[in-house]
Amino acid sequence: MSLLEVIALHAADAERAEAGGADRIELVGTMDDDGLSPEPRVVEKVRRATSIQVRPMVRLRAGFGTDGGEATRLKGLISAYRDAGADGVVLGYLNGANRVDLEVMGELVGQGDFPWTFHRAIDHCLDVNRAWGDVLTLPGLTQVLTAGSVRGVEQGLDDLVARAKADQGVARLIMAGGGLAAEHVPWLVRAGVRAFHIGSPARPGRSFKAYVDADLVASWRDLIEDEVSHVRHPA
Repeated sequence: MSLLEVIALHAADAERAEAGGADRIELVGTMDDDGLSPEPRVVEKVRRATSIQVRPMVRLRAGFGTDGGEATRLKGLISAYRDAGADGVVLGYLNGANRVDLEVMGELVGQGDFPWTFHRAIDHCLDVNRAWGDVLTLPGLTQVLTAGSVRGVEQGLDDLVARAKADQGVARLIMAGGGLAAEHVPWLVRAGVRAFHIGSPARPGRSFKAYVDADLVASWRDLIEDEVSHVRHPA
C-alpha cells in the first residue's frame, strides 16, 4: 500500500491530481513562503470537485513559530476546514529553540480526533532525533512530511533511508517530499517508505503557474507502484 500526495492550489488542480491517480491533496492558498493556508471556501470547492483525501495547510505566515493569539485563530481555521469537508490538516510549529512546540501542537491537535501531517518544520529542528521523539507523542499523527534536510531530498536522502531502516514504525510515518526526484524513489521504497509528496514535479515546466498535469501525476503513480511491486516480488 502506497500513498501519493500532490500539492493543489484550487479545485482544477485537485481534479487533475485525482485523474492521475493521486491519493491525497495538500491544499494551499498560495505557494508564498513554501505554502500558506487556503480560505475555507476553497476547501469547499475542492471537496465538491474530488473524492480523494484533502488536507489543507494550517499556516498563516512565514516561518514555523506562532503565539497564543494566532493559535486561537488557527484552531478556528482547523474547525472551519473540517466543516468544509477536509479529511485532515497539515501543520507543524516550533518554539524559539527550534524544537517542536508541544504546547501549541497539543492545543491545535487536541485529542487527535482528526488525522494530520506534521510538515517540513521537522527538517528545521536543531535536534531532529528529539523532534521525531516529540512528534510521536502527539495524537492523530499519520504522516511526517520530510526531506531529511532543510536543503531537500537530494541532500537528505541518506538520513531518510537510515531513519526508515532503523525503525519501520517511523518508516510508515515518513512522507518523502521537498525536492523529491524520481531517482530517489527506489532507495526510499527499499528502506520501507511508502508515502510520497510532490508539488512542482506534477506541473508542466515544474512551474506553480501551471495547473497540475494528470499525466505527470500518473507517471509518479506508476513509478511508485512499480518500485513497491519489485520489493514485494523481487525477480
